[in-house]
Amino acid sequence: MYEWCFIMVRTIASQVKEFRTISILTPVCMIGEVICEMIIPVLMGRIVDQGVMAGNVSFIIRTGAVMICVALTGLAAGIMGGFFAARAGAGLARNLRKAMHDNIQTFSFSNIDHFSTSSLVTRLTTDVTNIQNAYMMMLRMAMRAPSTMIVAMVMSFMISPRLASIYFIAVGVLAVFMVFMMRSTTKYFKQVFERYDALNESVQENVSAIRVVKAYVREDYENNKFRRAAQNIYEMFIRAEMRVVSISPVMMGVVYCTILMISWFGAHMIVSNTLSTGSMMSLLTYCMNILMSLMMLSMVFIMLTMSEASARRIAEVINEKSSLTNPENPVMAVPDGSIRFEDVDFSYKPGCAEPVLKDIDLDIHSGESIGIIGGTGSAKSSLVNLVSRLYDVSQGRVLVGGHDVREYDLDVLRKEVAVVLQKNVLFSGTIYENLRWGDENATDEECRHACELACADEFIEKMPEGYDTVIEQGGTNVSGGQKQRLCIARALLRKPRILILDDSTSAVDTATDAKIRRAFAEEIPDTTRLIIAQRISSVQTCDRIIVMDNGRVSGFGTHDELLASNQIYREVYESQTGIGADADFDKLT
Repeated sequence: MYEWCFIMVRTIASQVKEFRTISILTPVCMIGEVICEMIIPVLMGRIVDQGVMAGNVSFIIRTGAVMICVALTGLAAGIMGGFFAARAGAGLARNLRKAMHDNIQTFSFSNIDHFSTSSLVTRLTTDVTNIQNAYMMMLRMAMRAPSTMIVAMVMSFMISPRLASIYFIAVGVLAVFMVFMMRSTTKYFKQVFERYDALNESVQENVSAIRVVKAYVREDYENNKFRRAAQNIYEMFIRAEMRVVSISPVMMGVVYCTILMISWFGAHMIVSNTLSTGSMMSLLTYCMNILMSLMMLSMVFIMLTMSEASARRIAEVINEKSSLTNPENPVMAVPDGSIRFEDVDFSYKPGCAEPVLKDIDLDIHSGESIGIIGGTGSAKSSLVNLVSRLYDVSQGRVLVGGHDVREYDLDVLRKEVAVVLQKNVLFSGTIYENLRWGDENATDEECRHACELACADEFIEKMPEGYDTVIEQGGTNVSGGQKQRLCIARALLRKPRILILDDSTSAVDTATDAKIRRAFAEEIPDTTRLIIAQRISSVQTCDRIIVMDNGRVSGFGTHDELLASNQIYREVYESQTGIGADADFDKLT
């Protein structure tokens, strides 16, 4: 528990970085402001006792001038403190977001699976904002409040130890109440930010799938789902805030009681000539300073309580280590596109009773065209994900170019293994900018040639801006087939040794599919191609075909060999060509 708290504080503090100097200057300015504020009541007391009571106008003017100078100095210190705190808080927030974002980029798929997308969004936004506010308050109030209370106490005891002792009683009562209040609110604030994740998840799902929502007329269902998530946060905040606001009436009650006691006893001391009127005024001012500083301290503790949960969640992301790491002396070049699976088992989570892939033994030669077919859930995508080391095998090994993929530098390996995923993703920007994700230095001519190979030039040239057409977020202004062809062109620009097409031509017609496959054979004959497809027509011209069934290799050979030896392949071929009865992979497997 304490070790994790230390790690959490160290993680957040390490991101202050270049803002350390102004983080130190902020409390220094706050102390300067406090000293100036504490001097003013003393000067006011002297004006009353030595100026007003004695009728000394020149003393009043001189002391008043000093008060103005002190007040302006305190004002300047306060302004500078606020400026430094704002810069330090904003800088810390920037560094925290960057540290989290940079670390997320190193995550393996396993790490990303550990954190939901909505949770990561909450941590990058709401949680960081809480830390920013808490840090600003800590730099200003956490230094100002105790300094004010200590200096005011000292000044009060210098004036009248007897009356100043009343402050101890008031401070003790408020301290006990604040400790009780903070303990009861901490648990609620921790739960609030967990429920923010559920709220963001609801929003993310609704917005990203808005077409499906409208197609199925599920707006009311989604509205109710969001309303429940928002209501949960509302109720939790109400419980926490009810306890927080309860300090206000207690605080004011203690303040008024303290003022009454000081006024009562102070009046008697003035009558008995043991206290001057000016000193009485100073004590009343210090009374307000002490109790208000205690109120500020309570707000600081509340903010720190709120931010503790956020700090913990941010530290989890920053300190998360990728499950995939480079070896000490990584291989920095991929010799060829050969692939070998040796006794491979794979599970997404360690310790699963039934692995996703079982007993995989495959030998693929460099430059071969390999088709991969199988029913839904047969682990086709899981198989190819191991080639670019998006996951590590649970048992056995995967070799690329004769080396275990775990021996390669990750960037080197993935630059030589281009993947067109099953779920195609385009980014905001022009078509040229999207294509250059494959090769940032590609010329316009190379981009256009890649689009010709992917049969994407047909629709691009019909667009008003051509290759300078802006793709909207998520590629919403292009069709599914157009998106697939752009993603294929993007992968081709990389000129990889291995090209993986994960069902990436499912949204194009068979004629276009045939053109793309023919272009692959002619333009990149030395590139090993792994083509996942549901249509046998998409893979039957491949050099060899892998038939997957429930995480195992059911057959591996040419089209003719599988027709003769593999029942699953033969029955699906017959169903798709109209020779046999209606069937598909999911029914046959």
